[in-house]
Amino acid sequence: MNTSDFLRYLPVRLLAGLFFCFYLFLPQYLQAQLTFRITQVPTYTPANAEIYIAGSFNAWNPGSAAHKLVRQPDSSWAISLPAGTGTIQFKFTRGSWATVEGTATGASLPNRTYTYGNNTTVDLGILSWEDLHGGGGGGGTANAQVSVLTDSFYIPQLNRYRRIWLYLPPDYDSTSSRYPVIYMHDGQNLFNSQTAFAGEWEIDETLSRLHAAGDGGAIVVGIDNGGANRLNEYSPWVNPQYGGGQGDEYMSFIANTLKPYVDQHYRTDTAQNKTGLIGSSMGGLISQYGAIAHQNVFGRIGVFSPSLWFSNDVFTQIQQTGKQQDIRFYILAGANESATLVPLCNQLKAALQANGYGANDVNLVIKTDGQHSEWFWRREFEAAYAWLFGINSSMKETVPDTVMVYPNPATEMLFVKVPVDMPYQYVVYDQLGRTIVSGEQSARDSISLQRLEKGMYFLRVIQSGKEYSARFIRE
Repeated sequence: MNTSDFLRYLPVRLLAGLFFCFYLFLPQYLQAQLTFRITQVPTYTPANAEIYIAGSFNAWNPGSAAHKLVRQPDSSWAISLPAGTGTIQFKFTRGSWATVEGTATGASLPNRTYTYGNNTTVDLGILSWEDLHGGGGGGGTANAQVSVLTDSFYIPQLNRYRRIWLYLPPDYDSTSSRYPVIYMHDGQNLFNSQTAFAGEWEIDETLSRLHAAGDGGAIVVGIDNGGANRLNEYSPWVNPQYGGGQGDEYMSFIANTLKPYVDQHYRTDTAQNKTGLIGSSMGGLISQYGAIAHQNVFGRIGVFSPSLWFSNDVFTQIQQTGKQQDIRFYILAGANESATLVPLCNQLKAALQANGYGANDVNLVIKTDGQHSEWFWRREFEAAYAWLFGINSSMKETVPDTVMVYPNPATEMLFVKVPVDMPYQYVVYDQLGRTIVSGEQSARDSISLQRLEKGMYFLRVIQSGKEYSARFIRE
Protein backbone atom coordinates (compact mmCIF):
# COMPACT_ATOMS: atom_id res chain seq x y z
CA MET A 1 0.00 0.00 0.00
CA ASN A 2 1.45 3.35 -1.03
CA THR A 3 1.28 6.53 1.04
CA SER A 4 -1.79 7.94 -0.68
CA ASP A 5 -3.70 4.70 -0.20
CA PHE A 6 -2.72 4.65 3.48
CA LEU A 7 -3.98 8.18 4.02
CA ARG A 8 -7.24 7.32 2.25
CA TYR A 9 -7.93 4.57 4.72
CA LEU A 10 -7.06 6.60 7.89
CA PRO A 11 -10.07 7.50 9.95
CA VAL A 12 -11.17 11.07 9.31
CA ARG A 13 -10.77 12.09 12.98
CA LEU A 14 -7.20 10.75 13.13
CA LEU A 15 -6.26 12.63 9.98
CA ALA A 16 -7.79 15.84 11.33
CA GLY A 17 -5.81 15.38 14.56
CA LEU A 18 -2.54 15.06 12.66
CA PHE A 19 -3.19 18.28 10.76
CA PHE A 20 -4.15 20.06 14.01
CA CYS A 21 -0.88 19.02 15.67
CA PHE A 22 1.06 20.14 12.64
CA TYR A 23 -0.72 23.52 12.75
CA LEU A 24 -0.14 23.84 16.51
CA PHE A 25 3.61 23.29 16.38
CA LEU A 26 4.31 24.96 13.06
CA PRO A 27 5.08 28.43 14.60
CA GLN A 28 7.80 26.90 16.77
CA TYR A 29 9.52 25.48 13.73
CA LEU A 30 9.18 28.70 11.78
CA GLN A 31 10.37 30.93 14.66
CA ALA A 32 14.15 31.33 14.46
CA GLN A 33 16.62 32.29 17.12
CA LEU A 34 17.02 35.95 18.02
CA THR A 35 20.51 37.34 17.41
CA PHE A 36 21.82 40.56 18.91
CA ARG A 37 24.85 42.02 17.15
CA ILE A 38 26.97 44.87 18.54
CA THR A 39 28.44 46.75 15.60
CA GLN A 40 29.89 49.75 17.44
CA VAL A 41 31.58 50.25 20.82
CA PRO A 42 33.39 53.24 22.39
CA THR A 43 36.91 53.76 21.11
CA TYR A 44 38.28 53.44 24.65
CA THR A 45 36.84 49.95 25.14
CA PRO A 46 39.72 47.78 26.49
CA ALA A 47 41.26 45.59 23.80
CA ASN A 48 40.70 42.43 25.84
CA ALA A 49 37.13 43.33 26.84
CA GLU A 50 34.45 40.68 27.02
CA ILE A 51 30.86 41.78 26.50
CA TYR A 52 27.84 40.16 28.14
CA ILE A 53 24.10 40.59 27.85
CA ALA A 54 22.03 40.68 31.04
CA GLY A 55 18.28 40.90 31.18
CA SER A 56 14.91 39.62 32.25
CA PHE A 57 15.71 36.28 30.59
CA ASN A 58 18.74 35.45 32.82
CA ALA A 59 17.81 37.02 36.17
CA TRP A 60 19.86 40.11 35.22
CA ASN A 61 23.16 38.30 35.73
CA PRO A 62 25.79 40.77 34.38
CA GLY A 63 28.51 38.15 33.93
CA SER A 64 26.71 34.97 32.92
CA ALA A 65 29.12 32.76 30.97
CA ALA A 66 26.20 31.46 28.92
CA HIS A 67 25.39 35.02 27.83
CA LYS A 68 28.81 36.23 26.70
CA LEU A 69 28.89 37.68 23.21
CA VAL A 70 31.26 36.13 20.65
CA ARG A 71 33.68 38.31 18.70
CA GLN A 72 33.03 38.01 14.96
CA PRO A 73 35.53 38.18 12.05
CA ASP A 74 34.16 41.63 11.14
CA SER A 75 35.01 42.86 14.72
CA SER A 76 31.38 42.92 15.83
CA TRP A 77 30.06 40.97 18.83
CA ALA A 78 27.08 38.65 18.59
CA ILE A 79 24.90 36.36 20.68
CA SER A 80 21.86 34.26 19.79
CA LEU A 81 19.01 33.77 22.24
CA PRO A 82 16.35 31.06 22.06
CA ALA A 83 13.10 31.88 20.30
CA GLY A 84 10.47 33.49 22.47
CA THR A 85 7.42 35.68 22.69
CA GLY A 86 6.51 38.92 24.37
CA THR A 87 8.93 41.67 25.40
CA ILE A 88 12.31 41.32 27.09
CA GLN A 89 14.48 43.94 28.82
CA PHE A 90 18.26 43.92 28.75
CA LYS A 91 21.58 45.78 28.94
CA PHE A 92 25.16 45.07 27.92
CA THR A 93 28.06 44.91 30.39
CA ARG A 94 31.72 43.98 30.51
CA GLY A 95 30.98 41.37 33.19
CA SER A 96 29.58 43.35 36.14
CA TRP A 97 27.15 46.15 36.93
CA ALA A 98 30.16 48.35 37.66
CA THR A 99 31.06 48.08 33.95
CA VAL A 100 27.61 48.52 32.45
CA GLU A 101 26.93 50.46 29.25
CA GLY A 102 25.80 54.08 29.52
CA THR A 103 24.35 56.93 27.50
CA ALA A 104 26.39 59.11 25.17
CA THR A 105 27.29 61.30 28.17
CA GLY A 106 28.27 58.35 30.37
CA ALA A 107 25.10 58.55 32.46
CA SER A 108 22.84 55.67 33.41
CA LEU A 109 21.11 54.10 30.41
CA PRO A 110 17.48 52.92 30.82
CA ASN A 111 16.85 49.25 30.17
CA ARG A 112 16.76 48.30 26.50
CA THR A 113 13.64 46.46 25.31
CA TYR A 114 12.87 44.09 22.45
CA THR A 115 9.50 42.66 21.45
CA TYR A 116 9.66 39.37 19.59
CA GLY A 117 8.46 39.59 16.01
CA ASN A 118 9.69 38.79 12.51
CA ASN A 119 13.20 40.20 12.89
CA THR A 120 15.79 37.60 13.87
CA THR A 121 18.92 39.80 13.84
CA VAL A 122 19.11 43.13 15.65
CA ASP A 123 22.09 45.46 15.18
CA LEU A 124 22.90 47.72 18.13
CA GLY A 125 25.66 50.07 19.27
CA ILE A 126 27.11 50.78 22.71
CA LEU A 127 27.49 54.53 23.32
CA SER A 128 29.67 54.48 26.45
CA TRP A 129 30.83 52.47 29.43
CA GLU A 130 29.78 54.15 32.68
CA ASP A 131 33.07 53.34 34.44
CA LEU A 132 35.34 54.52 31.61
CA HIS A 133 33.51 57.49 30.14
CA GLY A 134 35.67 60.58 30.19
CA GLY A 135 38.87 58.84 29.19
CA GLY A 136 39.56 56.56 32.14
CA GLY A 137 41.17 57.41 35.47
CA GLY A 138 38.83 58.94 37.99
CA GLY A 139 36.82 60.57 35.22
CA GLY A 140 33.43 62.18 35.68
CA THR A 141 33.14 64.14 38.91
CA ALA A 142 36.19 62.62 40.62
CA ASN A 143 38.88 65.19 41.41
CA ALA A 144 42.54 65.05 40.40
CA GLN A 145 43.49 63.09 43.52
CA VAL A 146 41.46 60.07 42.40
CA SER A 147 42.64 57.35 40.07
CA VAL A 148 41.62 53.83 39.20
CA LEU A 149 44.39 51.61 40.51
CA THR A 150 43.14 48.86 38.20
CA ASP A 151 39.81 47.62 36.90
CA SER A 152 40.90 43.98 37.31
CA PHE A 153 42.54 43.44 40.71
CA TYR A 154 42.54 39.69 41.29
CA ILE A 155 40.72 38.33 44.36
CA PRO A 156 42.34 34.91 44.90
CA GLN A 157 40.02 34.08 47.79
CA LEU A 158 37.02 34.26 45.43
CA ASN A 159 38.68 33.78 42.03
CA ARG A 160 37.23 37.09 40.81
CA TYR A 161 38.49 40.44 39.60
CA ARG A 162 37.50 43.85 40.85
CA ARG A 163 38.03 47.54 40.11
CA ILE A 164 39.98 49.39 42.82
CA TRP A 165 39.88 53.19 43.28
CA LEU A 166 42.61 55.20 44.98
CA TYR A 167 42.46 58.65 46.57
CA LEU A 168 45.81 60.23 47.54
CA PRO A 169 46.09 63.42 49.65
CA PRO A 170 46.87 66.62 47.71
CA ASP A 171 50.43 66.82 49.12
CA TYR A 172 51.27 63.14 48.55
CA ASP A 173 53.81 63.85 45.78
CA SER A 174 55.44 66.80 47.55
CA THR A 175 56.13 65.23 50.96
CA SER A 176 57.58 62.07 52.43
CA SER A 177 54.72 61.68 54.90
CA ARG A 178 52.96 58.42 55.66
CA TYR A 179 49.18 58.51 55.76
CA PRO A 180 46.33 56.63 57.44
CA VAL A 181 44.40 54.40 55.05
CA ILE A 182 40.64 53.91 54.87
CA TYR A 183 39.29 50.88 53.02
CA MET A 184 35.74 51.49 51.77
CA HIS A 185 33.17 49.23 50.13
CA ASP A 186 30.89 50.06 47.17
CA GLY A 187 33.76 51.90 45.52
CA GLN A 188 31.73 53.02 42.51
CA ASN A 189 29.67 55.25 44.85
CA LEU A 190 32.54 57.06 46.56
CA PHE A 191 34.08 59.51 44.07
CA ASN A 192 32.27 59.64 40.74
CA SER A 193 28.61 60.44 40.11
CA GLN A 194 28.84 58.75 36.70
CA THR A 195 29.54 55.37 38.26
CA ALA A 196 27.45 55.84 41.42
CA PHE A 197 24.19 54.00 41.96
CA ALA A 198 22.23 56.93 43.43
CA GLY A 199 24.70 59.78 43.94
CA GLU A 200 28.30 59.79 45.12
CA TRP A 201 29.70 60.24 48.63
CA GLU A 202 32.13 63.00 47.46
CA ILE A 203 34.91 61.48 49.56
CA ASP A 204 37.55 63.20 47.43
CA GLU A 205 36.00 66.67 47.71
CA THR A 206 35.50 66.31 51.45
CA LEU A 207 39.01 65.10 52.26
CA SER A 208 40.66 67.60 49.91
CA ARG A 209 38.73 70.45 51.55
CA LEU A 210 39.69 69.26 55.02
CA HIS A 211 43.31 68.92 53.93
CA ALA A 212 43.32 72.49 52.64
CA ALA A 213 42.03 73.57 56.06
CA GLY A 214 44.87 71.85 57.90
CA ASP A 215 44.01 68.16 58.23
CA GLY A 216 46.91 65.76 57.75
CA GLY A 217 45.04 63.76 55.12
CA ALA A 218 44.32 60.11 54.46
CA ILE A 219 44.55 57.60 51.64
CA VAL A 220 41.25 56.01 50.62
CA VAL A 221 41.05 52.67 48.83
CA GLY A 222 37.63 52.04 47.27
CA ILE A 223 36.66 48.49 46.36
CA ASP A 224 33.82 48.12 43.87
CA ASN A 225 31.02 45.83 44.93
CA GLY A 226 30.56 42.58 43.05
CA GLY A 227 27.23 43.43 41.42
CA ALA A 228 25.20 40.24 41.56
CA ASN A 229 27.61 38.93 44.22
CA ARG A 230 27.31 42.00 46.47
CA LEU A 231 25.08 40.39 49.09
CA ASN A 232 27.13 37.20 49.01
CA GLU A 233 30.39 39.05 49.59
CA TYR A 234 29.11 41.47 52.21
CA SER A 235 28.06 38.82 54.73
CA PRO A 236 29.88 35.74 56.05
CA TRP A 237 26.50 34.43 57.21
CA VAL A 238 23.81 33.02 54.95
CA ASN A 239 20.38 34.57 54.92
CA PRO A 240 17.91 31.90 53.64
CA GLN A 241 16.17 34.43 51.41
CA TYR A 242 18.98 36.71 50.22
CA GLY A 243 22.18 34.66 50.25
CA GLY A 244 25.52 35.62 51.78
CA GLY A 245 28.30 33.36 52.99
CA GLN A 246 31.33 34.79 51.17
CA GLY A 247 32.09 37.65 53.55
CA ASP A 248 34.95 35.85 55.27
CA GLU A 249 36.74 35.37 51.94
CA TYR A 250 36.04 38.97 50.92
CA MET A 251 37.45 40.37 54.18
CA SER A 252 40.44 38.03 53.92
CA PHE A 253 41.09 39.57 50.50
CA ILE A 254 41.15 43.10 51.94
CA ALA A 255 43.22 42.20 55.02
CA ASN A 256 45.65 39.71 53.49
CA THR A 257 45.90 40.61 49.79
CA LEU A 258 44.84 44.18 49.07
CA LYS A 259 46.24 45.87 52.18
CA PRO A 260 49.72 44.32 51.81
CA TYR A 261 49.76 45.47 48.18
CA VAL A 262 48.77 49.04 49.09
CA ASP A 263 51.28 49.13 51.97
CA GLN A 264 54.05 47.97 49.63
CA HIS A 265 53.35 50.47 46.85
CA TYR A 266 52.26 53.59 48.76
CA ARG A 267 53.45 55.53 51.80
CA THR A 268 50.95 54.25 54.32
CA ASP A 269 50.91 54.30 58.09
CA THR A 270 50.41 50.58 58.63
CA ALA A 271 49.44 50.84 62.32
CA GLN A 272 46.16 49.24 63.30
CA ASN A 273 44.84 52.50 64.74
CA LYS A 274 45.61 54.23 61.43
CA THR A 275 43.72 51.71 59.31
CA GLY A 276 40.00 52.23 58.74
CA LEU A 277 37.12 50.23 57.31
CA ILE A 278 33.92 52.06 56.32
CA GLY A 279 30.75 51.01 54.56
CA SER A 280 27.00 51.51 54.46
CA SER A 281 24.02 49.17 54.46
CA MET A 282 25.42 45.69 53.70
CA GLY A 283 28.79 47.46 53.55
CA GLY A 284 28.17 48.51 57.16
CA LEU A 285 27.49 44.91 58.11
CA ILE A 286 30.69 43.60 56.54
CA SER A 287 32.68 46.45 58.13
CA GLN A 288 31.37 45.42 61.55
CA TYR A 289 32.21 41.78 60.86
CA GLY A 290 35.64 42.62 59.43
CA ALA A 291 36.57 44.71 62.46
CA ILE A 292 35.91 41.86 64.89
CA ALA A 293 37.37 39.16 62.62
CA HIS A 294 40.58 41.13 61.89
CA GLN A 295 41.15 43.15 65.06
CA ASN A 296 44.91 43.24 64.52
CA VAL A 297 44.42 44.94 61.13
CA PHE A 298 41.55 47.46 61.41
CA GLY A 299 41.19 49.92 64.28
CA ARG A 300 38.86 52.64 62.96
CA ILE A 301 35.45 51.45 61.82
CA GLY A 302 32.57 53.30 60.18
CA VAL A 303 29.32 51.33 60.41
CA PHE A 304 26.76 53.36 58.43
CA SER A 305 23.12 52.23 58.37
CA PRO A 306 24.20 48.59 58.83
CA SER A 307 22.00 45.74 57.58
CA LEU A 308 21.95 44.08 60.98
CA TRP A 309 18.64 42.41 60.08
CA PHE A 310 20.52 40.16 57.66
CA SER A 311 21.77 37.84 60.42
CA ASN A 312 21.70 37.68 64.21
CA ASP A 313 25.15 36.10 64.03
CA VAL A 314 26.64 39.58 64.01
CA PHE A 315 25.89 39.75 67.74
CA THR A 316 27.04 36.18 68.35
CA GLN A 317 30.40 36.98 66.74
CA ILE A 318 30.96 39.89 69.13
CA GLN A 319 30.10 37.77 72.15
CA GLN A 320 32.24 34.81 71.13
CA THR A 321 35.28 36.84 70.04
CA GLY A 322 35.27 39.71 72.51
CA LYS A 323 37.71 42.58 72.58
CA GLN A 324 41.25 41.68 71.56
CA GLN A 325 42.46 45.09 70.34
CA ASP A 326 41.47 48.72 70.90
CA ILE A 327 38.99 49.69 68.16
CA ARG A 328 36.81 52.76 67.64
CA PHE A 329 33.34 52.22 66.16
CA TYR A 330 31.29 55.04 64.62
CA ILE A 331 27.74 53.73 64.19
CA LEU A 332 25.38 55.88 62.12
CA ALA A 333 21.61 55.44 61.79
CA GLY A 334 18.76 57.52 60.39
CA ALA A 335 15.40 57.60 62.10
CA ASN A 336 13.65 57.47 58.70
CA GLU A 337 15.43 54.36 57.43
CA SER A 338 13.38 51.51 58.90
CA ALA A 339 11.46 50.64 62.03
CA THR A 340 14.16 48.21 63.17
CA LEU A 341 17.42 50.00 62.34
CA VAL A 342 17.71 52.26 65.38
CA PRO A 343 16.82 49.49 67.88
CA LEU A 344 19.31 47.15 66.22
CA CYS A 345 22.04 49.81 66.31
CA ASN A 346 21.34 50.32 70.01
CA GLN A 347 21.66 46.56 70.40
CA LEU A 348 24.97 46.63 68.53
CA LYS A 349 26.34 49.36 70.80
CA ALA A 350 25.23 47.42 73.89
CA ALA A 351 26.81 44.21 72.58
CA LEU A 352 30.15 45.94 71.96
CA GLN A 353 30.18 47.56 75.38
CA ALA A 354 29.15 44.32 77.10
CA ASN A 355 32.15 42.59 75.55
CA GLY A 356 35.00 44.90 76.41
CA TYR A 357 34.59 48.12 74.42
CA GLY A 358 34.21 51.23 76.57
CA ALA A 359 31.99 54.28 76.23
CA ASN A 360 34.79 56.15 74.42
CA ASP A 361 35.20 53.30 71.91
CA VAL A 362 31.65 53.32 70.52
CA ASN A 363 29.89 56.40 69.17
CA LEU A 364 26.28 55.82 68.11
CA VAL A 365 24.90 58.76 66.12
CA ILE A 366 21.20 58.85 65.25
CA LYS A 367 19.95 61.57 62.88
CA THR A 368 16.24 62.35 62.88
CA ASP A 369 16.23 63.21 59.15
CA GLY A 370 18.50 60.34 58.10
CA GLN A 371 17.42 58.13 55.21
CA HIS A 372 18.88 55.01 53.65
CA SER A 373 20.52 57.02 50.91
CA GLU A 374 23.85 58.16 49.51
CA TRP A 375 23.12 61.81 50.34
CA PHE A 376 22.81 60.92 54.03
CA TRP A 377 26.08 58.98 54.14
CA ARG A 378 27.84 61.69 52.14
CA ARG A 379 26.68 64.35 54.59
CA GLU A 380 27.77 62.39 57.65
CA PHE A 381 31.13 61.13 56.38
CA GLU A 382 33.07 64.21 57.55
CA ALA A 383 31.85 63.88 61.15
CA ALA A 384 32.67 60.16 61.17
CA TYR A 385 36.15 60.79 59.75
CA ALA A 386 36.81 63.52 62.33
CA TRP A 387 35.77 61.29 65.25
CA LEU A 388 37.58 58.19 64.04
CA PHE A 389 40.87 59.79 63.04
CA GLY A 390 40.90 62.90 65.21
CA ILE A 391 40.90 66.21 63.37
CA ASN A 392 42.93 68.58 65.54
CA SER A 393 41.18 71.52 67.18
CA SER A 394 43.14 74.21 65.34
CA MET A 395 42.06 72.68 62.07
CA LYS A 396 38.44 72.60 63.17
CA GLU A 397 38.49 76.31 63.76
CA THR A 398 39.62 77.00 60.20
CA VAL A 399 37.13 74.73 58.45
CA PRO A 400 34.78 77.10 56.60
CA ASP A 401 31.04 76.81 57.04
CA THR A 402 29.42 74.92 54.21
CA VAL A 403 25.99 74.20 52.85
CA MET A 404 24.82 70.67 52.17
CA VAL A 405 22.38 69.71 49.44
CA TYR A 406 20.30 66.55 49.32
CA PRO A 407 19.21 64.32 47.77
CA ASN A 408 21.95 64.47 45.17
CA PRO A 409 21.20 63.59 42.39
CA ALA A 410 17.77 65.20 42.82
CA THR A 411 14.61 64.98 40.75
CA GLU A 412 11.90 67.52 41.57
CA MET A 413 13.06 69.15 44.82
CA LEU A 414 16.43 70.07 46.37
CA PHE A 415 16.86 70.54 50.11
CA VAL A 416 19.61 72.86 51.34
CA LYS A 417 21.07 72.72 54.83
CA VAL A 418 22.42 76.19 55.63
CA PRO A 419 24.66 77.19 58.58
CA VAL A 420 21.98 79.36 60.20
CA ASP A 421 18.28 78.57 60.54
CA MET A 422 17.09 81.66 58.70
CA PRO A 423 16.12 82.65 55.12
CA TYR A 424 18.77 82.87 52.41
CA GLN A 425 19.15 83.97 48.79
CA TYR A 426 20.20 81.48 46.16
CA VAL A 427 21.27 81.35 42.52
CA VAL A 428 21.48 78.22 40.36
CA TYR A 429 24.00 78.26 37.49
CA ASP A 430 24.53 75.80 34.67
CA GLN A 431 27.97 74.52 33.63
CA LEU A 432 28.45 77.57 31.34
CA GLY A 433 27.91 79.96 34.23
CA ARG A 434 24.45 81.07 33.11
CA THR A 435 21.86 81.89 35.76
CA ILE A 436 18.98 79.42 35.49
CA VAL A 437 16.90 80.27 38.54
CA SER A 438 17.24 82.44 41.64
CA GLY A 439 15.21 83.51 44.62
CA GLU A 440 14.86 83.70 48.39
CA GLN A 441 14.13 80.63 50.46
CA SER A 442 13.27 79.66 54.01
CA ALA A 443 15.86 77.48 55.71
CA ARG A 444 13.25 74.75 56.12
CA ASP A 445 11.82 74.75 52.58
CA SER A 446 13.08 73.07 49.42
CA ILE A 447 14.04 74.54 46.05
CA SER A 448 11.93 73.42 43.10
CA LEU A 449 13.93 71.97 40.18
CA GLN A 450 11.05 71.68 37.73
CA ARG A 451 12.48 74.36 35.43
CA LEU A 452 15.85 72.61 35.17
CA GLU A 453 16.84 70.17 32.46
CA LYS A 454 18.77 67.06 33.45
CA GLY A 455 22.44 67.74 34.09
CA MET A 456 24.97 69.21 36.53
CA TYR A 457 24.41 72.58 38.22
CA PHE A 458 26.08 74.88 40.72
CA LEU A 459 24.30 76.49 43.65
CA ARG A 460 25.35 79.77 45.27
CA VAL A 461 23.83 80.60 48.65
CA ILE A 462 24.04 84.01 50.34
CA GLN A 463 23.18 84.21 54.01
CA SER A 464 24.16 86.80 56.67
CA GLY A 465 26.68 88.40 54.33
CA LYS A 466 28.49 85.11 53.63
CA GLU A 467 28.49 83.13 50.40
CA TYR A 468 28.56 79.35 50.02
CA SER A 469 28.55 77.04 47.02
CA ALA A 470 27.62 73.46 46.25
CA ARG A 471 27.25 71.23 43.21
CA PHE A 472 24.27 69.02 42.43
CA ILE A 473 22.86 66.89 39.63
CA ARG A 474 19.32 67.09 38.31
CA GLU A 475 18.03 63.69 37.19
